[in-house]
Amino acid sequence: MISKKIQDALNEQVNKEFYSAYLYLAMSAYCDGIGLPGFSKWMRFQYEEEIIHVTKMYDYILSQGGDMHLQQIDEPPKTYGTPLEIFETTLAHEQMVTKRINDLMGLAMDERDYATQTFMQWYVTEQVEEESNVNNVLQPLRMVGEDKGGLMMIDQQLGQRLAPTPPVAAQ
Repeated sequence: MISKKIQDALNEQVNKEFYSAYLYLAMSAYCDGIGLPGFSKWMRFQYEEEIIHVTKMYDYILSQGGDMHLQQIDEPPKTYGTPLEIFETTLAHEQMVTKRINDLMGLAMDERDYATQTFMQWYVTEQVEEESNVNNVLQPLRMVGEDKGGLMMIDQQLGQRLAPTPPVAAQ
């Protein structure tokens, strides 16, 4: 059983994870609209990953006897600028998510909620991977600048990203 404080914090994070999904889906549409199908696919898979994050947290809240409170999701922006600006925005967003995840872990530690600490460790590890993945795209984007040929090569590479797979649920 989770405390009301933990339950409310996790419910708020579910909302933030849904917003992340919306953000990445909007970025995917934007990239598609500016003729970058590889960037679009990369962002679409980010959207799918966020849905996995939401579902995992949703299931955890319910499994711990908590109440789900789905909140209104903010509308994401419609435009994002250059590919470099898109990924700089993505990194800033992931860094904000990392802070929120760390705050949730800190709350679970303060509450001596060991089950939630164990659960949140997956998200802590996931955020290290998320920021690394974004930085792995940002580095070549910074190198090529506005070079169209370089952008097209990066677009082709991003189009090879594999779809995310949900983690295996514990039995």
